Amino acid sequence: MTVRTRRELQAAAMALLASMAVGSVLMLIVGKSPGQVWWAMLSRTATEPYVLGTVLYRATGLALTGLAGALALDAGLFNIGAEGQAAVGVLGAAVIGTALPGATPAVIAIPLCLIVAAAAGGALGAAIGGLRVTRGANEVITSIMLNAIVAGVTLYLGNRFIFRGGTTTGAAIAPGAELPQLGIGGSPANASIAIAAVAVAVMWWLRSRTTWGQAWRAVGQSPEAARATGIAVGKVQTLLMAGSGALAGLVASNVVMGHKHVFEEGLSRGIGLQGLAVALLGRMHPVGVAAAALVLGFVSAGGLVVSDLIPKELVELLPGVVMLAVAATEAWVRRQEAAS
Repeated sequence: MTVRTRRELQAAAMALLASMAVGSVLMLIVGKSPGQVWWAMLSRTATEPYVLGTVLYRATGLALTGLAGALALDAGLFNIGAEGQAAVGVLGAAVIGTALPGATPAVIAIPLCLIVAAAAGGALGAAIGGLRVTRGANEVITSIMLNAIVAGVTLYLGNRFIFRGGTTTGAAIAPGAELPQLGIGGSPANASIAIAAVAVAVMWWLRSRTTWGQAWRAVGQSPEAARATGIAVGKVQTLLMAGSGALAGLVASNVVMGHKHVFEEGLSRGIGLQGLAVALLGRMHPVGVAAAALVLGFVSAGGLVVSDLIPKELVELLPGVVMLAVAATEAWVRRQEAAS
């Protein structure tokens, strides 16, 4: 284990412990014993298959948006637009899924929906990266603006063409486009977890074992130095933002193809910002992102089973607390690196 890896692990552990400490203080404020609440979350999650499956379901989506955030951060960019990229991916997969004939075989329907979802998210990510490279537009600002635009456009399209019977739900996708359920206590956990696992493995391989991965990390560490070695910094940043958007778009595999099987307004809402927390807690490493997704999936789903003990709003605060804790530990990592 390298010195840097050890520091990254220490920083992640510090952030997690700090988040638990803040959560415990909040529990005390509402008059509950932190030990009782944390133990109830653990024991109920371990003994109730539905809750365990829900943890896996939520962790799947968080892993994909976490990888999206980590890929951008590796290149020195901040992709806060995963929310919109996931939304267009969900819309694209749902539209294609409903347009397919009912007899379309899964070997055609599933790859087609995945390709459309990834392409839709990737196009939005490429637009953000392109504006940054060609116009110097701050990617945080353009991401926020595009998130708002996507939310409005998808709602308009839903009301105009997709929603049925006065609801905010569209028609069902073709049966061949549906991903199988895992059958864990009737939970929404589904086969998209395999897609997330493949994405983690591919990201790890590209990042750690290829010259392309070394190039994008070099761009993130020092764009000027990377440019001096002949790396086309602008091209790398645009491609990585496209890849980041594609990963976020694949959230459709979990929420549309694996669970709802229809397009619903706000189906992927909130997952983009939570994905940033996952990327930061996982220290941008694909394996760390997967572990962080499981942790936040546990906090999110496990928090629901202790709603008789604490307000659910308290649990919803924890991803934000994690982001603040990670920001605080980042300063410690930089001081350690400077000292060495």
